Amino acid sequence: MQNVLNAERPIKMAQGDTKFVHNKPNDTEFKSGGLRDFFLYRDLGVAEATNGRVLAHITKANLPPENSGGTGWHYHVAEFQIVYMLKGWAKFMYEDKVHLVEAGDCVQQRPGIVHYLYDYSPDMEYLEIVMPVDYGSIGCEGPCDIPDPEPWPKK
Repeated sequence: MQNVLNAERPIKMAQGDTKFVHNKPNDTEFKSGGLRDFFLYRDLGVAEATNGRVLAHITKANLPPENSGGTGWHYHVAEFQIVYMLKGWAKFMYEDKVHLVEAGDCVQQRPGIVHYLYDYSPDMEYLEIVMPVDYGSIGCEGPCDIPDPEPWPKK
């Protein structure tokens, strides 16, 4: 077994200016008022614990995609971003290709990739991790038309 620590390449660790956080499901609520009105967000306490270096939250569907219009074409000014689908599914356009992201899938969005989340299931929930916390979301022209979302089943 190899030693995972390499003395020739020490890992930079900012231990002095970060805090330990253990967030349980009932510690924080899903709230509106995030980047998108049609989603709810549950902060996991990582932004505060890392002094604004890393954002970690859970995003969940709140309104049907046919009513929201989706995210619109945009890109993020960020160093790092992943989406890990916890429940349900979402359809993204990354550049000119459709990607169905289902529970258990992980997407690492390279900085600056043009994308559009245009469809999602009523039970969609995903973990999003972004660096830094104050990343930018910039609307832009897309490379193609967007397919229509699937209407949610009537209750």
